[in-house]
Amino acid sequence: MIKIGAITVGQSPRTDLMPDMEAIFMDSIEVIQMGGLDGLTREEIAAFTPGPDDHVLVSRLTDGTSVTFGESHVLPRMQDCITKLEAQGVSLILFLCTGEFPEDFSASVPLIFPNRILTSVVPAAIPGCRLAVFTPSADQITQVTNKWLRASAAAVTVIPVSPYNGLEPVLSAAANLNLADFDMIVMDCIGYTVEMKEKIHAMTGRPVVLPRTLVARMINELV
Repeated sequence: MIKIGAITVGQSPRTDLMPDMEAIFMDSIEVIQMGGLDGLTREEIAAFTPGPDDHVLVSRLTDGTSVTFGESHVLPRMQDCITKLEAQGVSLILFLCTGEFPEDFSASVPLIFPNRILTSVVPAAIPGCRLAVFTPSADQITQVTNKWLRASAAAVTVIPVSPYNGLEPVLSAAANLNLADFDMIVMDCIGYTVEMKEKIHAMTGRPVVLPRTLVARMINELV
């Protein structure tokens, strides 16, 4: 059995997320999960407000609700997760978040960042494409727009709608899209589901890129 680590920026286990990924993983893969907010109360997390230059993150807690917080507060805790997972003998560590992270984590095994995969695959699939990008929070519009423009998108329309409030708000947001404005949809959060992807593709007829399934297929190639 091949052991890999998986770190959510929120709280583990990600029971909402792993079934979609495990349906793709080879039977020989065992996933050990940890979270950057594990062991913290909602009151403690409330103090993790984003600073002026901080990346805004949105993730899920074990009670099924979501929280918004600044990336800088959770980075040391994620490094602790890396250290603990390495001690358990994992062969690589997957970050369960599509946010942008610094490259200065200390690790002796490969660290897999979905954001780097997304921003490489999407421009390669349709160069110069016009994107509709779903993201969980309106607080993330500027950072997400800038990220995809840096990744060579010709135009970016950001749709802020959380995956953690159920299917209907996501489908409602998709129903209001102007199909003439974009070539591809990117669900830019690990929280969006296979069901959301499939229904939005059926509604729009556009390619829909879903991070959780994309990275699961990548992991199969690496282990």
